[in-house]
Amino acid sequence: MKASTLRWIFNVWPPFLFSGIHVSRLSQDWRHAEVVLRMRPWNRNYVGTHFGGSLFAMTDPFWMIMVKEALGRDYIVWDQAAEIAFVKPGRGTVVARFHLQDAPLDGIRAAAADGSKVLRWFDTEIVDAQGDVVARLRKQLYVRRKRERAPQPAPGQT
Repeated sequence: MKASTLRWIFNVWPPFLFSGIHVSRLSQDWRHAEVVLRMRPWNRNYVGTHFGGSLFAMTDPFWMIMVKEALGRDYIVWDQAAEIAFVKPGRGTVVARFHLQDAPLDGIRAAAADGSKVLRWFDTEIVDAQGDVVARLRKQLYVRRKRERAPQPAPGQT
């Protein structure tokens, strides 16, 4: 799938659409993404700030998708774990930016070359309009090279 198509799908996908989450950028090379969360009456918590779940949701799929697409079809990539730290109340519009560099990808390829699983953390900050950090998110990905399947005998052969 093309990145532009996935970006469009995310922006009409009900969990993002109705949460005020908008994917403003997803580069064709899968190396950069920008996700915006706008404050809406239905995504405010009891004290008038962004729900923590909305802050997490705006970041949830991006590291996994970006790494999976950058590595290609020879790898299995899954979310393994996540941590989020709320630094200050999120008000107004907040933004998360993702930048996937070559070094982590090269490290993953090298570590997974023999078929071993690789666990790798990726960090993202969510910032407000003033550039202040609202939350810090860490996602741990599980990556492994796909195993080659042994050729199957044709029907009738043993």
